[in-house]
Amino acid sequence: MKSTTTLALLLGLILGCGLWLVLVRLPFMRPISFADRMAPHLRSGRTSARMLSEPLAAQTPFGPLGRILGPLISDLIRNTARLNPGNEALSRRLARAGLKTSVLDFRAQQLLWSAALTLIGAALIGLNLLAGRFNPMLSLVVLIGCAIGGYLLRDWYLGEQISRRSKRIINQFPTIAELMALAVGAGESTIGSIERVARSSTGALSEEFSMALADVRSGSTLVSALASMADRIGLTAMTRFVDAITVAAERGTPIAAVMRAQAQDVRDAAKRELMETAGKKEIGMMVPVVFGVLPLTIVFAVYPGLSLIDMSY
Repeated sequence: MKSTTTLALLLGLILGCGLWLVLVRLPFMRPISFADRMAPHLRSGRTSARMLSEPLAAQTPFGPLGRILGPLISDLIRNTARLNPGNEALSRRLARAGLKTSVLDFRAQQLLWSAALTLIGAALIGLNLLAGRFNPMLSLVVLIGCAIGGYLLRDWYLGEQISRRSKRIINQFPTIAELMALAVGAGESTIGSIERVARSSTGALSEEFSMALADVRSGSTLVSALASMADRIGLTAMTRFVDAITVAAERGTPIAAVMRAQAQDVRDAAKRELMETAGKKEIGMMVPVVFGVLPLTIVFAVYPGLSLIDMSY
């Protein structure tokens, strides 16, 4: 019986891996990046004839098999990079979340979360053991799943922290940009406006401006400090804002007008996102109406008449 159960689990695992491989290879699960879409239009010039170049099958040591498994291997390498204790991508994610935690401390937190969920799973297994429903194979799967789930749950929560902080920064950006434009229009320099914003406002974006101001005072240029701030935040709006300030400073364009224009662009983008969200919610609200309220209304309207009709002829 145990051998049959083990074989069934093994076959189920193989089937699950096959279905997962089919699912992740579907077109809607692998959207084409912007770089891949633009690559055919920006093809560099060739220094030799195409007939002299090696065929694509000869570029991999395993031929067609390497071309088939290549995307899967690249995805595995990219995903397992999160498990690297000294990963630079994790450092950038921690900076985007506004955490002062080091990479090793974050990995320690992941291990603690994994241990906590493992203890919870062990407690549930103990309760089943006391109730006389103990299954060794299922218990092992539960413990392994709890350990892996706790490790990945901390990484998911970090992504949620980044998302919430990014939303707060986007919400604060138009007001702070208007304040900086007002300060620059009143005669202050760009550094003076940043100092005023860092002193008179609170929030995630003001903290980033305080860090940029500290970089300037430590010897960095304003452009490099703002570029570092944009890299830490990782938002397109902040990158455009820094690029606009840099171009305005180089060309002598009034910076106050540039800041107001950037703030208005962010407000317009927020309005478009709100309209898109409202449209999606409207479609979602139609589901209970069409499949729940409308059939019930039809039943209430038709059933009394049907009950009075005598069909016993």
